[in-house]
Amino acid sequence: MSEADIERLAEMVRQARRVVVFTGAGISTESGIPDFRSPGGLWTKYKPIEFQDFMASEEMRREAWRRKFAMDDTMKQAAPNRGHRAVAQLATRGKITHVITQNIDGLHQASGVPDEKVIELHGNTTYARCLDCHERYELAPIKQAFEKDETLPACTKCDGIVKTATISFGQAMPELEMARAQEAAVSCDLLLAIGSSLVVYPAAGFPIMAKRGGAGLVILNREPTDLDAIADLVINAEIGDTLGTVVGNN
Repeated sequence: MSEADIERLAEMVRQARRVVVFTGAGISTESGIPDFRSPGGLWTKYKPIEFQDFMASEEMRREAWRRKFAMDDTMKQAAPNRGHRAVAQLATRGKITHVITQNIDGLHQASGVPDEKVIELHGNTTYARCLDCHERYELAPIKQAFEKDETLPACTKCDGIVKTATISFGQAMPELEMARAQEAAVSCDLLLAIGSSLVVYPAAGFPIMAKRGGAGLVILNREPTDLDAIADLVINAEIGDTLGTVVGNN
């Protein structure tokens, strides 16, 4: 990264009044969380379980929970990194209206971004919900029962199917979060797209919405993206170091 790019990014943030941050897997890989989609990622080793298969088959539900708990050790060891802390610092300063994230790890909240400012497009893997009545369930009791004899969780209120609170392949995107993200994107004056390949739609449409609405668009990613051509500034560099330098954190 060049000093000129850093200074320009810092100036764009200083001048902006309503910043929206849009994050993908790249901000969390620096915390040790695998990138599912990239070559060598989890989805190149295991075929993702489609939502319709999860609903139709008890064995597929068991396999989904096996994979979930196998990943838990990695997820639990992850802590917010310098990039997450920089975003949280901008939120504390009142610069950021919302953080729209494709990530399911909860690290933005753990870094200090208020819950009400985080819009999780693909859900959250740190708890579970009933797919019928939407009752929330913590994972520890589910894991304890499952590890004993692979007992599948069922809702204690309506006997519905309980699933991690994430959006699976083939599952409808959450309407409320999508609406909130669209409102945030069209009303911001600067959108920072961080650590996303910007190829997964409809999520990748939000930076486009912001740009069409007159906002500045900055793309910070290690590799080029499909939206680089419409961005006002593109920085291909390490995320934590870049954002940390901009906001002045360690």
